[in-house]
Amino acid sequence: MTPHDETIRGGPLDWLDRARGHLALAKQTKPEAAFWEDLCFHAQQAAEIAIKAVYQHNDLLHHYTHDIHDLAQGLGESGVPITPVVSEAAVLTRYASQTRYPGTFEPVTRMEYQEAVRLAESVVAWAEEHMGVGRD
Repeated sequence: MTPHDETIRGGPLDWLDRARGHLALAKQTKPEAAFWEDLCFHAQQAAEIAIKAVYQHNDLLHHYTHDIHDLAQGLGESGVPITPVVSEAAVLTRYASQTRYPGTFEPVTRMEYQEAVRLAESVVAWAEEHMGVGRD
């Protein structure tokens, strides 16, 4: 990765706040007409944006991608220590594209949703710890 480029707007805490916002949306009670996939999308976004906050914190450029595996790999290659849960969260990537729109996927179950939220919470907590900030 390359040093921070000013074309990426917002500071690390701004990105972390956005991650927390998506996590809050993911944890909302599912409205009757909503789909588990919709809430999982927000869980994926929380993890993705938390990882991007860590890029910002370390003055690194990140790609505009939803692929959590690629983002985590880039951090690791830049010398940022990655915990297993960050790597494990790569499974959330499917919620950014495959299940976001009607398609040929199997519907997401409540258990899959709960796992998505658990992973997103863990990635956000990792980012907070790495950045030395606590929850508000």
